[in-house]
Amino acid sequence: MSKLGNLGARLHRGEVSYDFIGKRKIWYGVSILITITAIVGLVVRGLNMGIDFQGGAVFTTPAKMSTSVSQAEGYAHEASGHEAVVQKLGNGSLRIQIAGIDTGKADDIKETLAKDLKIDPESLAADLVGPSWGEQIANKAWEGLAIFMVLVVIYLAIAFEWRMAVAALVALIHDITITVGIYALVGFEVTPGTVIGLLTILGYSLYDTVVVFDSLKEQTKDITKQTRFTYSDIANQSINGTLVRSINTTVVALLPVAGLLFIGGGFLGAGTLNDISLSLFVGLAAGAYSSIFIATPLVADLKEREPAMKALRKRVLAKRAQAAAGENSEEQGSTGDTYDAAPAVVGPRDQPVARNRGRGRPSGKRR
Repeated sequence: MSKLGNLGARLHRGEVSYDFIGKRKIWYGVSILITITAIVGLVVRGLNMGIDFQGGAVFTTPAKMSTSVSQAEGYAHEASGHEAVVQKLGNGSLRIQIAGIDTGKADDIKETLAKDLKIDPESLAADLVGPSWGEQIANKAWEGLAIFMVLVVIYLAIAFEWRMAVAALVALIHDITITVGIYALVGFEVTPGTVIGLLTILGYSLYDTVVVFDSLKEQTKDITKQTRFTYSDIANQSINGTLVRSINTTVVALLPVAGLLFIGGGFLGAGTLNDISLSLFVGLAAGAYSSIFIATPLVADLKEREPAMKALRKRVLAKRAQAAAGENSEEQGSTGDTYDAAPAVVGPRDQPVARNRGRGRPSGKRR
């Protein structure tokens, strides 16, 4: 068995563990800092909305163009006054995408662009995209997101409890905020593929969270009938018991996405892969993080406020304090520093018992 497998088995049996719940204030602080950074990036830089959301025109040149991508970007900017996204296709043609322009000026831009590229205007294909289609996609995405959130909360509230539903909802909002903020900071173009990626990561994020919640639900049955563990202790055990599984599933999911993002979009120059691969990569990593460091500690915080859990914590801590005091007493007694003999019992039983009591007396009632 591998070292990771051995570690997973030891974590599951409780032989080793890391105090995730005890350090939850650190995780909360880190998450708040990351979220604030993402929100600031979103407010200051904004999202680079693609042509599908802003409207514009897409021009495709004939095959085997000698013009470089950077030259074509300069020509498109001069012709339209807007930034352009240029991609070189497999047959050597150029795909020039200009967002945010008035579609009524597309013909003039086409003429100017064809002149700069030194090609026949008729050979330059033009496709116009209206902003209404992108707005419909965005509206449908928001509707789908809202419906998904509502169904998730209802399901978790029925299958588990409302506290877990609230914690999972906070974790999902955390993941979406970070992913959108990263898009704003990096400046990647937001396309319908980005929307698909954002909706996809919700399922992955929820999967890791539900795995931990299911383990927590099983281990907290009849929790008030024992005095060994508090709710936070069992929540920490649930995280440690599923930790290696969460890491394995996340790494396996991240590897192909990383290949799309860094190899396909970076080294091979397939920029069309960036829109969906970045959202998946950031969302998967954030989902694994939130299930361990946000959702479960938040559930523990909410549960520890219940009167029954407060009473259980008092009993557990009192028993641990009593056990610690007993161990200290035994250690002191073994060294001879405090005791030379067993302590006497206080009370009426301190009097010595007469061994010959009742001897020589006749049986029967005393006269």
